[in-house]
Amino acid sequence: MRIIFFSLIAFMSLSFAQSTMDKVTNQLNSVIERTDSDEELLVWVFFKDKGNTAQQYLEKPTSVVSEKSLKRRSKVLSEDKLITETDLPVNLNYIEQVQTLGLKLKQKTKWFNGISGWATKQQIVNISNLQIVEELDIVHKFKKDYIIEEDDGSHQINQNNNNLNKVNSFNYGQSLTQLNVINVPPVHNLGYTGEGVTICMMDAGFDLLSHQVFSSMNIIATWDFVNGDANVENHGDMGNGAHGTSTLSLIGGFYEGELIGPAFGADFILAKTENTESETPVEEDNWIAALEWADSIGVDVTSTSLSYTDFDPPFQGYTWQDMDGNTARITIGADLAVKLGIFVVNSAGNYGYNPDHNTLGAPADGDSVIAVGSVTSGGGRSSFSSVGPSADGRIKPDLMAMGSNNYVACNWFTNCYSNNGSGTSWSCPMLAGAAALLLELDPSLTPMELRDVLRNTASRSTNPDNLYGWGIINTNAAVQSLLTSVDNQNVPENFVLLRNYPNPFNPSTKIQFSIPFQSNVKITLHDLLGREMKEMFNSEVEAGTHEMLLDGSELSSGVYLVRMITENIHKTIKISLLK
Repeated sequence: MRIIFFSLIAFMSLSFAQSTMDKVTNQLNSVIERTDSDEELLVWVFFKDKGNTAQQYLEKPTSVVSEKSLKRRSKVLSEDKLITETDLPVNLNYIEQVQTLGLKLKQKTKWFNGISGWATKQQIVNISNLQIVEELDIVHKFKKDYIIEEDDGSHQINQNNNNLNKVNSFNYGQSLTQLNVINVPPVHNLGYTGEGVTICMMDAGFDLLSHQVFSSMNIIATWDFVNGDANVENHGDMGNGAHGTSTLSLIGGFYEGELIGPAFGADFILAKTENTESETPVEEDNWIAALEWADSIGVDVTSTSLSYTDFDPPFQGYTWQDMDGNTARITIGADLAVKLGIFVVNSAGNYGYNPDHNTLGAPADGDSVIAVGSVTSGGGRSSFSSVGPSADGRIKPDLMAMGSNNYVACNWFTNCYSNNGSGTSWSCPMLAGAAALLLELDPSLTPMELRDVLRNTASRSTNPDNLYGWGIINTNAAVQSLLTSVDNQNVPENFVLLRNYPNPFNPSTKIQFSIPFQSNVKITLHDLLGREMKEMFNSEVEAGTHEMLLDGSELSSGVYLVRMITENIHKTIKISLLK
């Protein structure tokens, strides 16, 4: 390599080979030049292979990822390619060799076949001499980019929500505005809540999980990638914050009369990736490690309300030219996750409009990542919302949702709420939650199919641009487009459906259900306390779509539950009778 480290000359022996120097990237070289000899740098160490233990993992896929992950992958990969060498753990012997030379281990990445950790300049030189090492690079640290204050009049619009709530199955309180912008309430009326879908939130501290809005949330796994423990709340360690509290409430909170998220029936994985105690709130190794962890559990949708461009000094930041989908490691990792069947949703960024170039932040530049911009309650683009195109000319953002003055849970005191903050941080979980409703309806959808359904039913589907992308999503229109395929008997494999129409109804409503296999189906009507009122259907039926009529003439006005039970499917919807 042509660059000479003047600050390293004293450390290098004459035997230090030119080929070894080539293992250190230019970006790491430039940081080393400005670093004191005893200062520790956070670096990537990438290995040449996975060693000689690969076959034992390939022969038993569940030793690497869960059955749920394998099932999700089968939507996009052939049976003989559900796991590859990329999925295998980093070789432990390789890790030990590097640690012996002084590196303090931080994270591992099987997808990139490497580890991250802290090392001095001399230790970096020694590590680069190892034959097992392919490359060393700096771990990028990203500056904070969330919460922009912007008052667009949402407070006044929210005052009318009580009347609008009367026609819905739920009382959404002030959260109705943000849900109406993306047309979610009609989908809830059909009974879709995200049930059976697993969502991973990668964010800052998820403080105050005892908040009433999370009381019915099903959280199946948590991990703090900043401190290395399972507690993602504030408890005296690094990275205290409540940004995750707000975004989690937006996507899946549920407390009637206050706040309801689109996917309140989903299962949630919470990954704390951000250290809020410095101007470097997240490091890319935390995010990549969290994504790999969520994949192994079986995540379907990820939502990240952080956007990364600038680094803290002395690190060189990405430029707009780097937003090409192939430069930032965090973007490469996000695109890889999509190839494994994960629907990856990310804030586009809060860098506003620039007439000369894009203002995107990684990994929103990924060609398979759904970059979400922000609109106000009136549907206009929020002034802070980042724009495209990507550096290689693709339209970005992809889609839009409300991100100005959203109604969120906060951690200021017990059970508090606020609508003072704005940013694409808020629009991202709204869209991700809507996507979960579509996956509940049709679990067979691949990430690209799901993207296309959302694009094709969005407000600018016929004339996308780099301010709005394909426009504001219309969740109900997307659901109806999927239901139309069912009505035409194009029932996807593994498709499960239970819905009624019209809803609300008077005096009768049609109950429609679809199952992917022949089975006995029992359908019952219950009151809101879950008590069975009557059996409406109990018979063996063929795979496909079936329909029956519910006569509500003898029922009082109100909300009821309809439950469907088959051999291995339990599904419940709410229906509303308005007389």
